[in-house]
Order: sequence, then C-alpha cells, then structure tokens
Amino acid sequence: MSQTVQVSGVETDSIVDGPGMRFTVFTQGCPHCCPGCHNPETHPFQGGRAVEVEAIAKEIEKDPLCAGVTLSGGEPLCQPKPLARLAELVNGMGKNVVCYTGYTWEQLIEQQDPDIMALLRQCKYVIDGPYVQELRTLNMKFRGSSNQRIIDVAASLKEGRAVLADL
Repeated sequence: MSQTVQVSGVETDSIVDGPGMRFTVFTQGCPHCCPGCHNPETHPFQGGRAVEVEAIAKEIEKDPLCAGVTLSGGEPLCQPKPLARLAELVNGMGKNVVCYTGYTWEQLIEQQDPDIMALLRQCKYVIDGPYVQELRTLNMKFRGSSNQRIIDVAASLKEGRAVLADL
C-alpha cells in the first residue's frame, strides 16, 4: 500500500534550501506558526494535497542535476513515517536529504518517537529550531534566523549530542 504526504507544494530547482541543486518538498501543516514565517500558507493542517511518496520519488529521479531533497514546511516532522520512506528512496538514488524543523535537535531526540527517529536516520542534515523574527539574518547559509543550526545527523547520533555541520 502506497503512503501519501500532505504537500503544500514543491520547488524543483532550489539553491537556497541546502547544498547543491535541490528538490524541495513543502509539507502542509505546522504547529509552530512562527511570526514572520515565509510560508504561512503551510500552517493549516487541512490544506494542501495528498501526494503518493512514490510519485514524488519518480519526479526526483528524473532530474540528473538534483543533488538531493529538502523537506521543508510546514513542519515535516508532523509526517515522519511517509517522509522517512521518501528519504529512503532518495538515499537509494545516491542523493542526500536535508530536513528543516521548528523543533530543536534535543527536543526530537528526547521524544524517542520511532517514526521521527527513522526519518532522522535517513537525513544527512537537519536544520533545527523555530524561525525567530527578532533574530532574522540574511548572512547565514540555509537559515532564516541566527538561532537555527545545521546539524550533522550521523555524527550527532554517534556522539549523542548535536554536532554542527560546516557547509
């Protein structure tokens, strides 16, 4: 049985959502609703459209220039199970996965939710933390506010603490 993701939209050629040319999936639904968010249309959980994980994967596979996939939002961690499957398919193509989340790394690890952990294990990087309008910056790669961090997932899981990536 195919899994579906509630999607607000996609960007097929992004260079601002992670390293290299990215296919960005904007998930629908976000509990954070950060003031100043650049995607407020993704906040309601009842919006967007259901898309089969395999259909998204087929679109990604068509683009030989695509370095990887970025999961953005909304809040991707509200749909961890189908996104873990998508990330698994993406990794199988030799591409990498970046996931944005309004949660901190520590909050995610503390939950020990098996579906969230399955998704995290499929990610190369997690960009964590809520967008904070008062900390807005245009000087940090792939982040909107200075509190957000780029986490190296494999190193962080190995060391048992957040290990920052230098991109």
